[in-house]
Amino acid sequence: MTLARKLLIALGVLLLIPIVAIGTLLVASGYADGASPVFGGGELASGELVRGPEPDWSFAHDLPTIELQLLNPPRSRVIWIVEHEGKPYVVSGYMGSTIGRLWKRWPAQAERDGRAIVRVAGKRYERTLKRIKTGAVVEGVAAELRRKYGYAVTAADIEAGTTWLFELGPRNPDPPGASS
Repeated sequence: MTLARKLLIALGVLLLIPIVAIGTLLVASGYADGASPVFGGGELASGELVRGPEPDWSFAHDLPTIELQLLNPPRSRVIWIVEHEGKPYVVSGYMGSTIGRLWKRWPAQAERDGRAIVRVAGKRYERTLKRIKTGAVVEGVAAELRRKYGYAVTAADIEAGTTWLFELGPRNPDPPGASS
């Protein structure tokens, strides 16, 4: 066997190891209770399920992130949270590009079926994501995103659809034909 062939085989093995490792992590994360900052995760199963009256979400004002899981499909992710006037909101940027829409599928999934669970500080809350495109709240949430994360978003970006804004409202009854 020639030296060039041996080097080619060694290079192939060196490239294959990280590819297999990353692939394994991706598959394993789909079954994990929650997401990591890098990989999405499975269903949010652990933590007290908070029931009762709607909380004042001001406790989330300075939280950097929360875990968000849609019910359909049951995948979770770590995401920024914005609290504005006692209500929680999440956003998805890069929605004005094809790459962004391929990379971030959860916003379109949430628009179809907004049922979700969020986990904050070990507690789970049943929520409904409702997309907001216009209105008085848009400027307030955009200002809070700029303050909290330095995310240079404007109300015009949200209205144009390059950034999608969702209110994390209380859980509505299941939509017709939906199953949990």
